[in-house]
Amino acid sequence: MSYYLLFNVLNFNVSNYSIMTRILLPTDFSENSFTAISYALKLYKDLKCTFYLLNSYMPPVYHTEYLMGSPAQIGLGDIVQQNSQDNLENLKEKLQKDFDNPLHTFITHSALNVLSSEVSRTVEAEGIDIVVMGTQGATGAKEILLGTNTVHVIKNAKCPVLVIPSGFEFEVPEQILFPNDFEVSLDKKSLAQLLKITNSHVSQVNVMHVYTGDDLTLVQEKNKKQLAKVLSESGFFHEVSSNEIIAAINEFQIKQKINLLVMVQNKHTFLERLFIEPVIKKIGFHVTIPFLVIPQ
Repeated sequence: MSYYLLFNVLNFNVSNYSIMTRILLPTDFSENSFTAISYALKLYKDLKCTFYLLNSYMPPVYHTEYLMGSPAQIGLGDIVQQNSQDNLENLKEKLQKDFDNPLHTFITHSALNVLSSEVSRTVEAEGIDIVVMGTQGATGAKEILLGTNTVHVIKNAKCPVLVIPSGFEFEVPEQILFPNDFEVSLDKKSLAQLLKITNSHVSQVNVMHVYTGDDLTLVQEKNKKQLAKVLSESGFFHEVSSNEIIAAINEFQIKQKINLLVMVQNKHTFLERLFIEPVIKKIGFHVTIPFLVIPQ
C-alpha cells in the first residue's frame, strides 16, 4: 500500500470513527419519536456516537397555583418528573438491547421546560452536532406537515436538524436531493453532518438549482463553485426549469428515487416560505422522506 493511500485510509478512519458525534434525540415516547430514534441509530451505526435522549415535560396543571406552591399542586411536578425519568431509562435499555452497538452510548435527560427551549439549551451545553426528531408528536394531525414543536426546533436550532416522517422505514441514503439557490456560501464546517452521512454511506448528492429565467449572479457562481469543491466527487449538479420550487422537488423525486432531502434555512429558501405561506399552498408539498435542515 502506498503512503498516500495509507494516509487517506487512516484519515477516513480517524474522522469517521474516532471523533465522537453528539446526537440529540427528543422524545415524547410516542411511536413517531421512536421511528426517528431508530432511524438515527441505523443511520449512524458505523460511527462512534453519544446519543442524548431528551424528554421535556410540563405538569398537566401548570399555572400560578403550581408556581406558588399551592397545597393542591405539591408533589405533582415530582410525579411527572419521575415518570419522565423512568420512561427514559426504559427507552435507553430497549435501545441498548435491540441495537446492541458498542459504538453507541446513551445519556438520558429529563427537563421541566418547553421542548424548543430545552433543545436549544442542550445543543449549546453539550456541544450537540445534530438533532434528530419526528415530524409529529404523540398528538400530531395527519393533515399538518410539521408539528409546532418541530417547527420551533428547526427555526431556533444552531445545529442541523434531521426530521423523520411518521412511520418511515429506514433506507440507506444513497441518493440525496439538495435544492439550492446558491445564495449562501457553504463550507465544510456548515456541511459537516451532511458530509459525514455521505462518507459513511457513499451517497450521491444531487444539487438541484431551479432556473426561473435569471442567470446566476457573480456571488451565486462563486457559491456554486465553493459547494462543488466541498462536495467533491459526491456532488452532481442539476439545472431544472420551473416556476415553483416545490413542484420541481416533487417532480425530481418522481424521476429519481431520493432517500434524503437537504435544505438550508435562510430567508431566501422555500423552507422559510413553507412556514409562512397559507396552508393551501403547502398541500402540494408532500414530505415522505427524511429531510435535513442546515442552519445558515
